Amino acid sequence: MSSIFLVVFGLIGFSFGWFVYSKFIAEKIYRLDPNYVTPAHRVNDGIDYVPTNKFVLWGAHFTAVAGAAPIVGPAAAVYYGWVPAVLWVVLGSIFFAGVHDMGALWASNRHGAKSIGALSESLIGKRASALFMVIIFLLLVLVNAVFATIIATDMVIFPSSVIPAWVAIPVAIGIGVLIRRQHNLLVISLIGVGLLYFSIWVGSEVPLALPGDIFGLGANGNWIILLFVYAGIASMLPVWLLLQPRDYINGAQLVLGLLVLYSAVFITLPDVTAPAFNSVAEGTPPIWPILFVTIACGALSGFHGIVSSGTSSKQLDNEKDARFVGYLGALGEGSLALITIVAVTGSLYAASGADWNAVYTGLSSGPGQEGFIEGGAHLIHEGWGFSLAFSETMLAVMVVLFAGTTMDAGLRLQRYIIQEWGNIYDIEPLKNNIFSTLLAIAACLALAFGVTNSNYENLGDGGMLIWPVFGATNQILASMTLLTIAVFLVKLGRPARYVLAPMVFILLAALWASGWYLINHFQAGQWVLVIIEVAVMITTLLIMLEALSVLFKARADGPDASLINSSD
Repeated sequence: MSSIFLVVFGLIGFSFGWFVYSKFIAEKIYRLDPNYVTPAHRVNDGIDYVPTNKFVLWGAHFTAVAGAAPIVGPAAAVYYGWVPAVLWVVLGSIFFAGVHDMGALWASNRHGAKSIGALSESLIGKRASALFMVIIFLLLVLVNAVFATIIATDMVIFPSSVIPAWVAIPVAIGIGVLIRRQHNLLVISLIGVGLLYFSIWVGSEVPLALPGDIFGLGANGNWIILLFVYAGIASMLPVWLLLQPRDYINGAQLVLGLLVLYSAVFITLPDVTAPAFNSVAEGTPPIWPILFVTIACGALSGFHGIVSSGTSSKQLDNEKDARFVGYLGALGEGSLALITIVAVTGSLYAASGADWNAVYTGLSSGPGQEGFIEGGAHLIHEGWGFSLAFSETMLAVMVVLFAGTTMDAGLRLQRYIIQEWGNIYDIEPLKNNIFSTLLAIAACLALAFGVTNSNYENLGDGGMLIWPVFGATNQILASMTLLTIAVFLVKLGRPARYVLAPMVFILLAALWASGWYLINHFQAGQWVLVIIEVAVMITTLLIMLEALSVLFKARADGPDASLINSSD
């Protein structure tokens, strides 16, 4: 069967999601109001609260939430077969991710751009908020640790990505300054993308590796240290100077990259060589529920709720932009997950089913993001005639830059949480920007270097061991975010079933997967992961009980007039 059918099915589904379903949710359920004065305008401090053009904000939001997850997850999950992977990516993006992301952005916007943890205090109570913050912090540690290992791995395997990855930083700063001075956005975008792609060509011609073992931690470990040094500095800079323009230009690069990849499918017409449903090896995690936490951000992500409420809501120029930024951002992520599936299941990656099975020997032993880079590079090479070196560099840089922008946002959000704890418990050092950032980095480094086993020879090579815990925790947080949105809807007297149905499904899948991996990690002696999993599961159950109590009470009491008046 031709890969064209996968692409057409996905694009038709995403079109329905954008033109029909998202419009219904935005107008009938969330009731986005263009006349509502957003926190970005009310506060407008020039640092975090900055009214932003919806296209710029979409680019910043999209790349902050995308990271490497919609590549790594689907590239691993096709081990179960391309049919379940494609169905979950497409349907999950339409009915789960888009509703979740737009809802988190809208609810935060209606509560002074509070983070989802602080928002839960307003809607559910202080105990739930305190517990929520624990899950969010643990997820952010997992995100930053696993993405740092992914970037480090790619920089070692694809040294041609090193130059363009670091060139993107001064390019982003220049773009940020020009946007701040209100220069023409189209001209700025063309110049920025042009410089980025020129650096990609340079990188493909001049691969660059680290000059020796700088910190004595091996190739991966050295890159991890350098990445956190950069991310720590970037997380403390004004959002308009680096984070926002870096995300925006990466978003532009992603759109162009997706156009090149999707068009290459129509030019090359590759067949699907992977099985529709795969007979998994004995001892492999079961497709239910592991598929739904492995694909993670490719179809739904609790991390999106953190970004929507933690940063994007502070930059929302008009409330109606929540649909464009939130829902369309989720569909963009779904489109990246879909083309990843096409890249690693097509004949240009593995010429036959036997070749494909030789590569995909297990769920965690598959090629991950390297499969996307290699398979996608062959698509671009055969379809557009670019050299294989340039094509590989282009996609490797895409992965590195997305993961890097997620680290920027993730560390900034970790700092917010630590500082919030400092304010709550009146601990002065935690209120300090530099100390709280260093504390966040220390937690991430402890996990990145603390999870290894006999299959990993070097420090910082255990990213795929962390991935399942990240995926399960990510989906648990998504379910808690959906539950918080549902409470808000019920208090406003609006239908909540479009939010509650996805919440129940993904909560069941995520808790089931957490239990499965908890047993597995306990038996393997991975105590760091066991502690995180136990903490997340217990915290989740306590939040759920608290939230359900408030939800049932709100249904019984009817709409809250004071909340309607203040929020609507």
